[in-house]
Amino acid sequence: MRRFGGPVQAIGGFTEDRSGNFAVLFGIIGSVLALSVGFAVNVSQLYNVKSSLQGVVDAAVTSTARDLTTSVISEADASKSVQAFLDANSTAGILQDNQIVLDKLTVDRIAKTVQADVHVNVSYYFPLFSTGSMQRVPASTTALYSDKQIEVAMMLDVTGSMAGQKIIDLRTAAANAVDSFLGGQDPSKPRVRVAIVPYANSVNAGTLAAGSVYVETTASQRKQAPANDAVQYVSGFIRPDNCATERKGTYQYSDAGPDASMVNRDYLLSSFAWQTGTAACPAATLMPLTADATALKTVIKNFVASGGTAGHIGVQWTWYVLSESWGSIMRTSQRPAKMDPKKVAKIAILMTDGEFNLSYFDASTVSDVYNDAGKEPTRTAAKKLCAAMRDRGIEIFTIGFDLNETNAKATLQDCASPDTTKIKHFYQAANGTELNQAFQDIARNVEMLSVTK
Repeated sequence: MRRFGGPVQAIGGFTEDRSGNFAVLFGIIGSVLALSVGFAVNVSQLYNVKSSLQGVVDAAVTSTARDLTTSVISEADASKSVQAFLDANSTAGILQDNQIVLDKLTVDRIAKTVQADVHVNVSYYFPLFSTGSMQRVPASTTALYSDKQIEVAMMLDVTGSMAGQKIIDLRTAAANAVDSFLGGQDPSKPRVRVAIVPYANSVNAGTLAAGSVYVETTASQRKQAPANDAVQYVSGFIRPDNCATERKGTYQYSDAGPDASMVNRDYLLSSFAWQTGTAACPAATLMPLTADATALKTVIKNFVASGGTAGHIGVQWTWYVLSESWGSIMRTSQRPAKMDPKKVAKIAILMTDGEFNLSYFDASTVSDVYNDAGKEPTRTAAKKLCAAMRDRGIEIFTIGFDLNETNAKATLQDCASPDTTKIKHFYQAANGTELNQAFQDIARNVEMLSVTK
């Protein structure tokens, strides 16, 4: 009789031949793994493209905003500027062969922003049946720009204590600052202008002296100067120099123009200079606002250290070269703009290596001018002038160069505008490298202020 195996035997027989099962299982697993790897590769591809695209559009918009800010291009040219940048990067790097499309460029004249929306169409390395072979990758970025004018006045210490390496360091740092402020703009329509006010015993007002400085010829004239229609200019008066000391009287802490009252050249100045063996005027003359970097750096190159530190006189003239009230005695290209926070940023940089230590307006004799070095009226005058400048909307940065006196530091701190979370206004520099860095930091901060205020 033929015998048949039971259920267990049948199953056992089935399990003995497993090659077909593994082939099916491997095929399933292999397909899943292939899909997973392909998907991972595509995700990585999209991530890299997105990252690269964002970097390109960020750079394009930032560059365009900077060119708008420095007047290298006009608002009408902004789209061309961004497109040129995108075209250059469509054939390079990871975006190679993926044409970047500029979908929209928006220049908001009210918010002062440039926004670009772009995309690329990416061909997948591993096309998957569920996703297709192409993927659109978008990117967008916005950058601030500014059409504000910027006027910067740098008060620079050329006193006797600056002799030697310090005056060399100042020449380098100040010249570099001029390049930073004026670089990259269209010289035919400059957005930024810079003025220089060298100071020591007094300020050399240069060509401005004729219309703004009243020369005291007798002790009885040591009082408020008349307006600049004074008769001394039409009666054969010979001006000894272009020195200016403090303004006296009602307008001492004001930027009222010389048509209201001129600045004095104190009667004691000549005798003081003779007794101390210093020059009555700094060799370097004041330079009103200009975009001529060469002219500014020529003045800086010729700095000579001599004399005491009448810092309040330097502060006074720093204000004048930024004040529209003084434009009548300047050439058209030198005239300060009307104060308007939306259209112009006015910046004062006050630099010294020591304590303000002489004044004429509160001295009764020549010996009193330098008596009690750092006497309170000198510092008080500087701080009152600084406060008045800040009240008029002038942003003040101060730099102490190798300072050793507590009073000097306190004066600069009091003069400086309040710090913000991102911008500081008082700097201390121990050497030439740090002095240069301070000016460079201020130059960057000034540009930041122009697009955030």
